[in-house]
Amino acid sequence: MNSVASFRLPQVVHYGRDAVLKAGEEAAARGKRALVVSDSVMAKLGNVARCQAILKEAGVESAVYAKVDTEPTDTYVAEALEVMRGEACDIIVAIGGGSCIDTAKAVAVVATNGGYIGDYMGGRTPIPNAPIPVIAIPTTAGTGSEVTDVTVITNTAEDIKMMIKHPAFLPAVAVVDPLLTLSSPPSVTAATGVDALCHAIEAYISRRAQPMTDTLALTAIDAIVKHLRRAHRDGHDVEARERMAIAAMQAGAAFSNASVCLVHGMSRPIGAVFHVPHGISNAMLLPMVLEYTLETAVDRLAAIGRLVNPDLASADDRTAAIALVAEVKQLCRDLSIPNLRGWGIDKTAFDRAVAKMARDAIASGSPGNNPRVPSAEEIESLYQVAYDYDFAAEVRV
Repeated sequence: MNSVASFRLPQVVHYGRDAVLKAGEEAAARGKRALVVSDSVMAKLGNVARCQAILKEAGVESAVYAKVDTEPTDTYVAEALEVMRGEACDIIVAIGGGSCIDTAKAVAVVATNGGYIGDYMGGRTPIPNAPIPVIAIPTTAGTGSEVTDVTVITNTAEDIKMMIKHPAFLPAVAVVDPLLTLSSPPSVTAATGVDALCHAIEAYISRRAQPMTDTLALTAIDAIVKHLRRAHRDGHDVEARERMAIAAMQAGAAFSNASVCLVHGMSRPIGAVFHVPHGISNAMLLPMVLEYTLETAVDRLAAIGRLVNPDLASADDRTAAIALVAEVKQLCRDLSIPNLRGWGIDKTAFDRAVAKMARDAIASGSPGNNPRVPSAEEIESLYQVAYDYDFAAEVRV
């Protein structure tokens, strides 16, 4: 760990059942007219209309952009920005999954600083002006975007997922209401849940880990392992949903301050090229990357292994670390996570894209945070392993 570490969170975080009711007063304290950024599913479920009603009761009028679909793109950012400016909105409320929240965060920064969202990737363009305030209301337990200073937006012209990190992308307010996650179907619950687990594990093994992120990461891992299967099995298990919602937020805060590693570096190109949802692509890769990383992070993976299985308390580090990877593989099986072939990605197209995906993974910077830092050639080989990965096989070390 560096001698001086930094830790950032939104100005305020509301969490718990019916926390969404806090959105009105927080919006009224920051603006007079809100742009609600969401998607068609949230609109059909009535969550967008409910959000608008809560805002109106607090004296805040609103306009809606609800065209975000699956993964956030630069197109959505441009369209939402146009609506925001046309409606003279001075605050943004995002309600939905991580895609909606990431879109809103990107709009908030571009609205006050201009240009194209991709201009800000890698710190190429400074962000001198404060963003439009964002109130983030997640409806899935996974991305943790409501508490992160990161947005991931696809450059549609180049099929690249741009991971852009800056304090300006941190929402002003996070509102985490587990009751909003009850509508998540099992497949979404599985994908977002393993995504949250990936965030927590990567934050804990990251080269940039620090004591505060360690605490959040371990707490999140413990809750996810204990409650994800329950939430997946019974979507109306409110206790499981509540624990998952809080864990996803904790994992988000952990990785926002400690950074993600190789899984995310390899996952984003899969999403950009083959349009695999982020949570699924992370889940596809997590066990394999843990196998690749195990020998260089054996002590940290062992600590997680003993946390999730107290029977390993007296086991040596290598045994406990291997047991953890086996548990993650079993979790993926229980949640019906597919490999890349099982998702339906054509092998010929995959082979053509592997070299580009490896370059894009390296360029994102995330693999450099991994305890074992791979070359581009190693990442190409790992992609090939991932294509036909067997979640039922014994752990390879």
